[in-house]
Amino acid sequence: MSKEITSRAQDYSQWYNDLVIKGGLADHSEVRGCMVIKPYGFALWERMRDQLDRMFKDTGHVNAYFPLFIPKSFLSREAAHVEGFAKECAVVTHYRLMNDPNGGGVVVDPAAKLEEELIIRPTSETIIWNTYRGWIKSYRDLPLLINQWANVVRWEMRTRLFLRTAEFLWQEGHTAHATSEEAVAETRQMLDVYAEFAEEYMALPVIKGVKTESERFAGAVDTYCIEALMQDGKALQAGTSHFLGQNFAKAFDVKFSDKSNQLHYVWATSWGVSTRLIGGLVMAHSDDDGLILPPRIAPLQVVIVPIYKGDERKTELDAKGRELAASLKGAGISVKYDDNDNNRPGFKFAEYELKGVPVRIAIGLRDLDSGAVEIARRDTKSKTSVPMHGLADYVRELLADIQVSMFEKARAYRDSHITRADTMEEFEKLLDEKGGFVLAHWDGTPSTEEAIKDKTKATIRCIPLDNPAEEGMCILTGKPSKQRVLFARAY
Repeated sequence: MSKEITSRAQDYSQWYNDLVIKGGLADHSEVRGCMVIKPYGFALWERMRDQLDRMFKDTGHVNAYFPLFIPKSFLSREAAHVEGFAKECAVVTHYRLMNDPNGGGVVVDPAAKLEEELIIRPTSETIIWNTYRGWIKSYRDLPLLINQWANVVRWEMRTRLFLRTAEFLWQEGHTAHATSEEAVAETRQMLDVYAEFAEEYMALPVIKGVKTESERFAGAVDTYCIEALMQDGKALQAGTSHFLGQNFAKAFDVKFSDKSNQLHYVWATSWGVSTRLIGGLVMAHSDDDGLILPPRIAPLQVVIVPIYKGDERKTELDAKGRELAASLKGAGISVKYDDNDNNRPGFKFAEYELKGVPVRIAIGLRDLDSGAVEIARRDTKSKTSVPMHGLADYVRELLADIQVSMFEKARAYRDSHITRADTMEEFEKLLDEKGGFVLAHWDGTPSTEEAIKDKTKATIRCIPLDNPAEEGMCILTGKPSKQRVLFARAY
């Protein structure tokens, strides 16, 4: 199966597409720019979604659901917001079809034109804040901490499975607060939740930072982000958390009365991650033989493959295999005993390697007699013989070790690809020859930021939150700079 996968060195983009499709995560659809998430890919998303949902609820948030359709007039109430999304909106203009009287099939009924066009949500700030106007009256109604799991549509012209599609799945949190300080604290808290999830569950090291004015979310006062590095040296924005100030509260007239019965506009946040995380997971960890998935979010953590010829002691072998599977399951491990007779063990080994199952256990007749099994770990491909007695404890510790090892490997790669540049020549050379993150001085102006982007295709990914003050000169203009920012070419 690995022979069907293009190598990373040959064509990184094709390698990624091969893994997503042949690894059973997703497929292209008949709708341009949209994807079909296959059962294995959706199981992975469910593992990620369910863990994030627990983390959201642990921080006091609750789930709700808001309409897919947004009246066009809502978007025009917040000027920066509509400007940011206008070119990506899909618009519904009619509500009925009819048979073509000329025999041309089904056509739009011209009499069914909507009085006001509806936008298929690219994000939900506008319709949610219009709703909050009826929910928030007093300080007693605050804070309002709501999350939504949904799909959104952004009409992308150049798409790639998981990374950039016209329709994708995500969550979007939308909260309302009595003070600016509370809203900023919420924004930073959710950024920390995303960073913890990325590092502790996805084994993906991230850099937390704030976006420049040019890169902010449309309608936000500040946008915070987590940035990760892929194996080709390009960055991936893995999550964002926005402090919206009072912009949407003012646009939709959402006020509350304080304890002195004085009216104030509320303060807002929004934050979200999407199925793009699956693309990041693939690109950060996998190899030329297939996916490599972190145990804490892998849909299947362990597979047990029996090895036998004919029917010799097959019943005994199956009984032991199922017994071992039951012991692992009882220890809270996701496990499958693959007794499918249609495929040979070698085919199964390759299939589960392609799908990135963290641990593979092989059990044959000799293993029955010796009381041990062969265990192979997907991340290093190392194999070892392990006694069947106490197998569950061994596997649980092995999965924990794989999780840590994957994170440490990704972090070592990331850290080795964070480089400082002091001149434009050095900056361009690093981007072309090494890739990764480049820390460089910038004069703080949007025009210089855009000029560097036009010249190098590198963007300011963020201003790191732990950024030290450092006097310097902008790499492009030579003007004074008080800190370095994080540049990279990105997805």
